[in-house]
Amino acid sequence: MDKERMEQGVKMFLEGLGLDATDQHLRRTPERVVKAWMEEFGNGYLLTPDKVLTVEFSEPDSTDGLVIVRNIPFYSHCAHHLVMFDGTADVGYLPKKGRITGISKLARIVDMYSHRLQVQERLTFQVAKCLYDGLDARGVGVIMRAQHACMTCRGAKKPGSETVTSTLLGEIRDDPQLRNEFLTLCTTE
Repeated sequence: MDKERMEQGVKMFLEGLGLDATDQHLRRTPERVVKAWMEEFGNGYLLTPDKVLTVEFSEPDSTDGLVIVRNIPFYSHCAHHLVMFDGTADVGYLPKKGRITGISKLARIVDMYSHRLQVQERLTFQVAKCLYDGLDARGVGVIMRAQHACMTCRGAKKPGSETVTSTLLGEIRDDPQLRNEFLTLCTTE
């Protein structure tokens, strides 16, 4: 990330709005915005799956069923409008016999991809594909539910609307029983 260029861009944006970038409330805004993007909103660009999926356990007798982490909170920024969308992700995988990962890694992969400029459809697929390939899983399912500021605060102006996306890969997609089990577990309170 090029901190200096980013700060210049924010300053130009403020000036483009007709604001005085030297005003006491705006003087440090470029620095603050860049810090937020480098440390939080955009830190997913600094990570790769191999840096996140680092923990693997050998469990030869206990990996026949689905592993699901539900209601993982996430936030991202829309690639079209640079406004936030946020919601929850349900992420599950069917481990390859004898090979599991720490469950926190599922949430960390959601964070890695959501902390980039996104569209929800691509985000859902990226999380699923990363886990499918990175864990050599027999199957992966990801369901994401989010509210988008570009839908609620501008344009259509439909507060409370929720966008739901899903990606199912491998046996979770192909086996009707597994697919049904995954979907049921993700929707049961």
